[in-house]
Amino acid sequence: MGLRILYNSLDPAHKLPFGVLTPGETCQLTIAIPRSCQTVRVILVLERENGEKFQELEFQRDHAAEPYEYYRLFFSLEEPGLFYYYFRITTRNEQFRLLKQGEDTNIEAGSYWQLSCVSTRFPVPVEYEGRVFYQIFPDRFHQVGRCDLTDKLQPYWIHQDLSEPPVWRPNERGEVLNNDFYGGNLAGIREKLPYLHDLGVGALYLNPIFMACSSHRYDTADYSRIDPMLGTDQDFQDLCNAAHDLGMKIILDGVFSHTGSNSIYFDANHIFGHGAVSNPHSPYRSWYLFRHYPNDYESWWGFKTLPCLNKHDPGFIDYLFGSDESIIAKWLRLGADGLRLDVVDELPDDFLMALRERLRALNPKALLIGEVWEDASNKISYGVRRRYFTEAQLDSVMNYPWRNAILSFARGEDDGRQLRRAVLTLAENYPAAVLNANLNLLSSHDVPRALTALVDPTDGEREDLAQRTMTAAQLAMGKARLRLATFLQFTLPGAPCIYYGDEAGMTGYRDPFNRAYYPWGKEDLALQGHYRALGRLKSQSQALRRGSVEVLEAQDGHFVFRRRHGKEVVTLWCNASPLPWYAAPPGKLLLGDPRLPSMGFCAMETSN
Repeated sequence: MGLRILYNSLDPAHKLPFGVLTPGETCQLTIAIPRSCQTVRVILVLERENGEKFQELEFQRDHAAEPYEYYRLFFSLEEPGLFYYYFRITTRNEQFRLLKQGEDTNIEAGSYWQLSCVSTRFPVPVEYEGRVFYQIFPDRFHQVGRCDLTDKLQPYWIHQDLSEPPVWRPNERGEVLNNDFYGGNLAGIREKLPYLHDLGVGALYLNPIFMACSSHRYDTADYSRIDPMLGTDQDFQDLCNAAHDLGMKIILDGVFSHTGSNSIYFDANHIFGHGAVSNPHSPYRSWYLFRHYPNDYESWWGFKTLPCLNKHDPGFIDYLFGSDESIIAKWLRLGADGLRLDVVDELPDDFLMALRERLRALNPKALLIGEVWEDASNKISYGVRRRYFTEAQLDSVMNYPWRNAILSFARGEDDGRQLRRAVLTLAENYPAAVLNANLNLLSSHDVPRALTALVDPTDGEREDLAQRTMTAAQLAMGKARLRLATFLQFTLPGAPCIYYGDEAGMTGYRDPFNRAYYPWGKEDLALQGHYRALGRLKSQSQALRRGSVEVLEAQDGHFVFRRRHGKEVVTLWCNASPLPWYAAPPGKLLLGDPRLPSMGFCAMETSN
């Protein structure tokens, strides 16, 4: 055939508008076919996500411009959903399917294009678009006053030296209990709010704060109570009030797929006397999924200390969010502004819809974030296609796909093309408001810290990781790469999320080494200044907070993109190559130096 058939869903010349549709919105598709094909007919074949044929629509010949003929189609979708499409082309000599191969096209071999149609019933609260988040592991941030050990679940151990690394060695039974504590608390977070505000932070995402056995508190013991080591209900309310006075939001971590085995609800060790195990007549028994009562039950990933909850149980649902006296209602009344849902893939659709409805009824501007590690627009979990966006279940998700792509680019493993594909794929598949509220993270409690991952991305056994240290040369290289990575983190669409201490130069491999205590008084001040400058940059630009994104160049370690909102247009340059690059306009440098190729540089140009 010689010339290729031209269609690229990422190019507005071929698909307009770019990205997802809303019901009734007109979509224009344009496909260019070589005249030599002698095309007779071009059909768009739309299928539902289950493979069921939905529509077949015929293109009209629009015009010719040697050596191509251009065919155009206008259509709309009247119902939300996830759809897939391809083209069926008939020529004088044959009929074939045109499929997707990367950003290109291919005959009969490849994949379908994705097309999402999303409802606007629950728009994302606009104030979260582009807002800077700060994730805090409460026990490891800052302590004010003495540790209150009243009612603290046993066993536990308190670090006397805050510079000590977290405990990583298993006990005699081979268990890592995560029961070592540093004493950080809610009052400590409140005391540091001015620092966070100066850093440009607009929202705090707190890892679990409810009563639990472990330091990470993903083994909830009592949803109704603050862990006594962290403080009281009043301490939480005071934190929320102080944060709100500074224009900052508070997002809580909701762990609703499972509880701890030593919870008041399960009570495996008969501590409380009225849990599902300790009392066969317990009102909580139906909350859990017993195969053979009381010792054989479903647990999260097989961890017996984390029994799974029955998310369809009416009693559990009513307790958690079913009324104005529920757990969710309580914490929103005390000042919480939303939830981050742990392992949201394990929460059923009906559960999420009901939770979202209740959350918005209690607070129309409450934010609901999901922990999703992949593309959330087409995620299949336990054999079920999730409907996070097509049914407006979530406002945003944790943006791990971009994390991986940004780190790979900054390490020099990708010349820019993979980053381009990652950025535009999510921009195409996510509603714009969701994309602008996505938590753009480089580190979290679940992955190695960015400063470490940028130099040493390898993993290993805890025994090995405990012995590893970064050299001075590695630290210098890591910080240079971190400046480049954070520039992308803050300027691409989304809400940049700083993991506590990243701005101070903290290092650490995977859990538990990424959960050390914040190094107050030993921070990297230059790095802090860099984060502070990026925070100001994000807050001052509407284009960077909620503008569209267009990638202009992605090759040879160069990445150039444009953000546009109204009349404000921002163009940004990034160089991760080992060579100097003088592409940016003079006088527009934000960081780095094009004369120092190993350091990279970033620049920005704004026009109105």
